[in-house]
Amino acid sequence: LSRGHGTYKDGTALRACVAGVEKRVNKLILVRPLRSRYNGEIGDVVVGRIVEVQQKRWKVDIRSTQDAILLLSSVNLPGGELRRRSVEDERMMRKYLMEGDLISAEIKNIFSDGALSLHTRSLRYGKLSQGILVAVPADLIKRCKTHFHNICGISIILGTNGYIWLYPTPLSGDDGAGGFAKNMDLVSLFHAHSLK
Repeated sequence: LSRGHGTYKDGTALRACVAGVEKRVNKLILVRPLRSRYNGEIGDVVVGRIVEVQQKRWKVDIRSTQDAILLLSSVNLPGGELRRRSVEDERMMRKYLMEGDLISAEIKNIFSDGALSLHTRSLRYGKLSQGILVAVPADLIKRCKTHFHNICGISIILGTNGYIWLYPTPLSGDDGAGGFAKNMDLVSLFHAHSLK
């Protein structure tokens, strides 16, 4: 038997050096760790947090070995305008997305150094608000045809990076998946007590 990743020779025995699941490929034995950093692939849907605003780009934490990059040219401008990005757009970047904001995005490209490039050029992707973020090991989320689901009045975005975003399903006809919605309706004191 040949030793692969996550194993070492101890005399004549082959032992695991990480906790995980044994996998055999012909005579090669390797151990896949239970918990590892997320390795993105092109087309993966991810949920991430903006950690830094730079020139013409945002750095996004997606639980990978390095932060992903969201270019200004890879986002939809407010109002859905399709045009070249100007210097004014670059000045307004913090108004679009600022540090701490959560976004849903898709991996567009992988650079030679392993950095991931994201895009939000669809109505399904963008800034997230009024919901709950749940973090699970990335290995628990399997890649599937769609990562946007509506179940019992709850909309779910399953990020392949292990972040799951839960939010109330919008009442309007659009699916609203991943879009930014703000509800600032006043709740009367009488109505608030009747909800308890």
